[in-house]
Amino acid sequence: MTATAPGRAAVVCGVGASLPPHVVTNADLTGRLDTSDEWIRSRTGIACRHIAGAEASTADLAVGAARQALATGAPVTVDALVVATTTPDRCCPATAPAVASRLGLTGIPAHDLAAGCTGFLYALATAAGHLAAATAETVMVIGADRLASLPDPDDRTTVPLFGDAAAAVLLRRGHPDEHGALGPMALGSDGTGADLIHAHHPGTLHLDGADVFRHAVDRMCTASTTAARAAGWDLDDIDRLVPHQANARITTFVARRLGIPSDRQLTNIEHVGNTGAASIPLLLAHATADGRLRPGHRVLLTAFGAGLTWGATTLTWPGLTPPRHPGKGTSV
Repeated sequence: MTATAPGRAAVVCGVGASLPPHVVTNADLTGRLDTSDEWIRSRTGIACRHIAGAEASTADLAVGAARQALATGAPVTVDALVVATTTPDRCCPATAPAVASRLGLTGIPAHDLAAGCTGFLYALATAAGHLAAATAETVMVIGADRLASLPDPDDRTTVPLFGDAAAAVLLRRGHPDEHGALGPMALGSDGTGADLIHAHHPGTLHLDGADVFRHAVDRMCTASTTAARAAGWDLDDIDRLVPHQANARITTFVARRLGIPSDRQLTNIEHVGNTGAASIPLLLAHATADGRLRPGHRVLLTAFGAGLTWGATTLTWPGLTPPRHPGKGTSV
């Protein structure tokens, strides 16, 4: 469990998203894979996904999301930047310094963080640490992944799952009782399950679906309950559940076990697939833009990913300028 220092909090003050314009539908996949639209939808809830071409990098997506996040918040100077990603543009150097420089932020601390699909939540905790230590007054947190490049292109079970995207939130130093303040973080990992989700390089993704499903539901529910209790919330207090969009069935089972009704569950997996570390902030951006997420809503964020990693946290959603067309395929 992690949190900022007493009297201080990491407060969300901007949100943005970036999607490559090229959309691949289930019908597009059936032309080359032994699958069908019905098979994909019934098992995953996914109808289409955005795919970045060879000309679009992880940094490109990250820059687009950060610019939109800056546009939705009050004008600020960004003091630090964290990029959560499983697909950095290079093994070395990290992607974050390049993103910072392209945003005109050369000289600030900027680094990558790898925690699979839980990466965004881990990055929020890291950013909260910057703010608590007073090494920054504002931090840009970006989840950016090009996961569509990881599966074997002929594997009908994994190719339909993944899309490419980036999304970002801007955090400022503030007070725990204001809207947008992050609650305590419930984070965890279990390296004994590392082989359940792994890829040695593009085209080699391995995913043990049944075990991943079981672990995801168990770990997300445990983390969610821990985070809610630490925030002083009952699960009935939650207005919006914002889970990592890995699989529609996982979301359904998590919500059912937590006792959160369907009208309080946010989802966008049908249109974007599993976008890794971008998943939660992308959903926040979409739901802010279309009105499903409104100021004052009590929100629970939870995720599970490779590692194995998992996490959850809470916040009361602040009043933000809705991002422009975050679900329309933002050019980068």
